[in-house]
Amino acid sequence: MSGHSHWATIKHKKGAADAKRGKIWSKIARMIIVAAKNGGGDPDSNLTLRYAIDKAKAANMPKDTIEKAVKKGTGDVEGASFESIQYEGYGPSGVAILVEVLTDNRNRTGPEIKRIFEKGGGSMGTPGCVSWMFSKKGMIAISTSAIGEDDLMELVLGAGADDMQNVGEVYEITCDPAAYEGLKKAIEAKNIPIQSAEISMVPQNVIPIPDVETARKILRLMDAFDDQDDVQNAHANFDIPEEIAAQASS
Repeated sequence: MSGHSHWATIKHKKGAADAKRGKIWSKIARMIIVAAKNGGGDPDSNLTLRYAIDKAKAANMPKDTIEKAVKKGTGDVEGASFESIQYEGYGPSGVAILVEVLTDNRNRTGPEIKRIFEKGGGSMGTPGCVSWMFSKKGMIAISTSAIGEDDLMELVLGAGADDMQNVGEVYEITCDPAAYEGLKKAIEAKNIPIQSAEISMVPQNVIPIPDVETARKILRLMDAFDDQDDVQNAHANFDIPEEIAAQASS
């Protein structure tokens, strides 16, 4: 499984632990605030906001918390001002890592991200050093037990998907970001359960990780980024075989 989707799959399997739920809600709330600030508070006309709200609902965020975040973004309720920053660097085995953050204090966040890279056996690079390796794509994962491959492929390719691959336990479906909402709705209309759905940065090429110890270091580093309050997403171009991933994440 490759880094862009495999990390999402591992996090899904871990589940949203109660201890982390508050942190997850906080991250999504920031996403809603920034989306509402940049594009207005109407999710029907602001696709970025609609995507953020869908993510909030999937994480079981209370309705009033969502509404309050929207109001903070539109200025109806006072709140902190966040800016979007992208950090880039390398992990063990030269894996390319792209870290997206929303922060109210870049002087605090930058050194923290650098420290995570270095503690995890990597290094933070200069802007642009790895971002050219990634393309923005819609990513949807569906369990292979939910539907037959041929039936799903016919549905998703007709609904705007670029590609679909069977990667063991899940089908990975990719699409242009503009086609994401329509594709997701087409799948939901057929009552097919979606394991995960997101707009992600997909690597053009991947680095194979053949041993458990290196895989464990990479997953530990990705987990550290995920635990950092300001980090919204961390993308990477590793490719870990399922059996090695199972041992590394156990």
